[in-house]
Amino acid sequence: MGNKCDVCVDAGVCRMITKIHAEQQDNMMVRIDIESDCHNILKMSWGIKEINPYSEIESPICESEIYKLANDTLPHAACPVPCAIIKAVEVASDMGIKRDVTITIE
Repeated sequence: MGNKCDVCVDAGVCRMITKIHAEQQDNMMVRIDIESDCHNILKMSWGIKEINPYSEIESPICESEIYKLANDTLPHAACPVPCAIIKAVEVASDMGIKRDVTITIE
């Protein structure tokens, strides 16, 4: 097994917490496991298979497998969880640095 990345997302006004575990497999694909208070995120997670980090990270947003699933299952475009899933894939595959992402509403 390869690198791992764990991400916890507090989605904001809905107060629903999502925990994402990404782990690179021997075949370089990244396996995603998701725990969430949100039934829509859980429904989306059922469609996530192993992710090819190269095609996922380098694809335009509208062609990302994660965002396609989000489009089909999530009712709110502002949900930060799809982005967090892709960041977890990026870190687990050594294609990104492990650093927090912050959105501050003022």
